Amino acid sequence: MTLRIDISGLPSERVRFAASPLAELTAMLHVLAEPGHHPQFAGWAADVRAGLRPGLTERLAQAEFLWRASQADFLIPARPRPTLAEELDDVDRIDDERYVTAALVTTCGSNRTQAPGASPLTDTAARERALVVAQARGVRQEAFAQRLLADPAAVRAQVRRTLEECAETFFDDAWTGIAAQLATDLRLKNELLRRQGIRAALASVSGAVTLAPDSDCIIVDKMQDKATAARGAGVTFIPSVFGRPHLVAVHAPGWHPVLQYPVAEPSPAEPVSLETVTLRLEALAHPVRLRLLRTLARGPHTTGELAHVWDLSTPEVSRHLAVLRRAGLLTARRQGRYIRYTLNLPDLAELGTDLLAAVLR
Repeated sequence: MTLRIDISGLPSERVRFAASPLAELTAMLHVLAEPGHHPQFAGWAADVRAGLRPGLTERLAQAEFLWRASQADFLIPARPRPTLAEELDDVDRIDDERYVTAALVTTCGSNRTQAPGASPLTDTAARERALVVAQARGVRQEAFAQRLLADPAAVRAQVRRTLEECAETFFDDAWTGIAAQLATDLRLKNELLRRQGIRAALASVSGAVTLAPDSDCIIVDKMQDKATAARGAGVTFIPSVFGRPHLVAVHAPGWHPVLQYPVAEPSPAEPVSLETVTLRLEALAHPVRLRLLRTLARGPHTTGELAHVWDLSTPEVSRHLAVLRRAGLLTARRQGRYIRYTLNLPDLAELGTDLLAAVLR
């Protein structure tokens, strides 16, 4: 399962490494929404949540689908700017169609919200389909999708105000604290790119990012097989402190390829009992179960949703989920007529950071 980025004929200067305030703020918001993904930042997240004003807390909850399970493409800029304000200005220049489409993909958990060429802003069937998929994800998702489709301008303005208030409340201080770490990483990457070429630079990004033997394609180990091409703006690599261990990729049609990568790996986890390790390794021995875990790492899913994502039958998915539950790697919770399965990240982390990073990226 890979993302392939075609870079054939791309000038070397179109491969860039740069820091992005907006992408790092998005990573921080993901930490606040999914602290279980980032145990190393548990103390920071608790302190930030304790200091949030009630109004900001509620607005973050209303829009968290833009960064919780996956990040909306417009929050990971292809052309990073020095300041958050400049990058938010760039987001404001995106037309409603692209903004709404990207927001619905993250809100609804997939790109199944519309048929090719059908816009939920103008096509009634596409709109209804988007709302049905959002409703299946939950009450808040449905409410956000309804507001977004009814008045995109109002939602966009509120999201920007929310991000600006986050900057004032916690981001500016955190950004100042990690600026030196990001600058050091960028110096290393750009020096490798200049002196040894893209292959050496990619090797320093992550073991999950490689250059094809003929050097015409960047290969990224991601959840599903996808392909895109670096044209125009090229391809951008953005370092992140708060994003570890995730490897975030922008590859949707119409968006320039971007990879946000962690600047360092987490520390090794404490060992668990041999019996526990054996039980869990046996559960993970099947490739389909690993694929299901990589999907569940992005958020709770129903059996039907998992079957659709991986083109499997519902009974087959149910059998694999049962094995993972017996190993203690999943929990199930009923929400209305749906049963959602959630990955037990702390238990998975006990098996090792390489496995955790592979599942979460």
